[in-house]
Amino acid sequence: MNLLVTGAWSDGKNRISEFEAMGHSAKFMQFEKDELPCAYDWVEGVICNGLFLYRPIERFTNLKYIQLTSAGFDRVDMDYVKAHSIEIHNARGVYSVPMAEFALSGVLQIYKQAAFFRENQRNHLWEKHRGLLELSGKNVLIVGCGSVGNECAKRFNAFECNVTGIDLYLREDSLYGEILPLSKLDEALKQADIIVLTLPLTEQTKHLIDDNKLSLLKDGAVPVNIARGAVVDTEALLKHIDRLGGAVLDVFEEEPLDKNSPLWDKPNIVLTPHNSFVGEGNEERLKSIVFEHLK
Repeated sequence: MNLLVTGAWSDGKNRISEFEAMGHSAKFMQFEKDELPCAYDWVEGVICNGLFLYRPIERFTNLKYIQLTSAGFDRVDMDYVKAHSIEIHNARGVYSVPMAEFALSGVLQIYKQAAFFRENQRNHLWEKHRGLLELSGKNVLIVGCGSVGNECAKRFNAFECNVTGIDLYLREDSLYGEILPLSKLDEALKQADIIVLTLPLTEQTKHLIDDNKLSLLKDGAVPVNIARGAVVDTEALLKHIDRLGGAVLDVFEEEPLDKNSPLWDKPNIVLTPHNSFVGEGNEERLKSIVFEHLK
């Protein structure tokens, strides 16, 4: 197979010889916006992330294999992929551990008033805070019970939380007290202290968490978005944020987040630049699935 590898996989350039040893012809391009190092019709397989955001997938007339370095499929025209019987794989499971750790740590930062103590440390100020909260006994709602959701469930379970799932595909799973259908989301939101969003972005899930859904949350609830920014209606979140316990946001409707966005200045928001997926184990996990799928 003629394989185009992009710098979306940081170790991809170092693996060219291994692909060739497997019988593939491989070419590397560092940046997906760059000019292709080959003709479009040469490419039969790609290892990439946002390649098709910069050039139409239709131009790759001999494409039959896609390996994404991301967990989401939202940067690929999946209708075209299905219509042309192109085999496609995502990076399922690669980033789940660091993302779950991030979700838990973000909630703990809010519950344990980390910003307050960090500021006092900076100012050499000895001042107690009597408003710290416990995770134990809290109701955690995980919307999207895939690989990332499951890793989140493991960690919140370890803190003795009551974990409920929402998913399109119902199943019995010991990680969750129960997994409910999407039609039960409204009722589940009313009971939740913490809402962790790990679902993919689709037409159905865009602005799933809108003004109506946010109005169902109890005062003090904490939404966590490690899915895609557009799953949450930003304007609606800003309307409700002051009565909520806070929010943990790693993804946004527009990235980079505008410097003038009011989200930056909300004291009860833990805000990071789409960084929750980073962990030292990612490289080994990604390498494993790339070669497993190619075999």
